[in-house]
Amino acid sequence: MAVIVSLLSVAVLTAVDQIIKWVVEARLPQAGEVTVLRGFLSWEYVKNTGAAFGSFSKSTTLLSVITAVVLLAGIVAIIMKKIKGKYLLTVSVMIIAGGLGNLIDRIVKGYVVDFIEVRFIDFPVFNFADILVTCGAFMLIGYLIYDTYREYKKKKGGE
Repeated sequence: MAVIVSLLSVAVLTAVDQIIKWVVEARLPQAGEVTVLRGFLSWEYVKNTGAAFGSFSKSTTLLSVITAVVLLAGIVAIIMKKIKGKYLLTVSVMIIAGGLGNLIDRIVKGYVVDFIEVRFIDFPVFNFADILVTCGAFMLIGYLIYDTYREYKKKKGGE
């Protein structure tokens, strides 16, 4: 059951990402930059041909292949029940859905649609899929740190 729920969650989150980007492309280019919270947040339509912070902008094909391989490995791990626990499944779903949303953009459009601009710091424009990948990655890092500490304490207590 967890496999089905996980794969459906990936599909729903990816669909949400694609719907948001469709609306952004349909409405935002004509509107220009839209202030959401003055000095804090705005919407700005950006075609990102690269990865994070615009890196690898000349390597869309390479990015697509690497992303596809990583996503396929994650999906296979879910299907084969290699990912244990609800927390790690949730994290995996977030990372896979975000990666898939951006991969669809790269394959279909040749660029990723970015639109969220944080104004109070100098930070690249990003999108919903980026939020999923970033939050999922931070949650995974937190889990790994916690798990490593727990194993360390267990070994130290067992000596």
